[in-house]
Amino acid sequence: MADGRFDDRQIQWSRIDGIAHLEYTVLSIDPPRQTADVLFRFAANEQIVLHRHLALNHTFVVQGEHRLYEPDGRLKEVRPTGSYTISPANPQPHREGGGAEDVIVLFSIRGSDGLLYELLDDAQNIIGTLTMQDLIALHAAKNGGLR
Repeated sequence: MADGRFDDRQIQWSRIDGIAHLEYTVLSIDPPRQTADVLFRFAANEQIVLHRHLALNHTFVVQGEHRLYEPDGRLKEVRPTGSYTISPANPQPHREGGGAEDVIVLFSIRGSDGLLYELLDDAQNIIGTLTMQDLIALHAAKNGGLR
């Protein structure tokens, strides 16, 4: 009998230069509807770069425990496997990571063909951005240029 755990061995995980403890795979992009579905895998007991969400995100925790942290690293929220959350754009920065094991979270990013995320240093200065066009390019590269 199968143990019921999500098996991600067939997923082609990729990394974004400069963002430690994070892997992703773009599942789909719909430019006319301004939506993207992306699986993110956050490393266990780690925190990714400080950032802010500038678009609506629907999230579903597929595996593990999705942890959100304040800018100073204090634990802010814990979302267990099966949690579904709707988060509007929010200028308040945070970090994310996994609990005792890597966490896999489905992000459905909606309603923005522009800036999706701002990446910040510890002083909350912008050090990078991620746009819908960036996701389109990442998805096209993964699929041999197909969109």
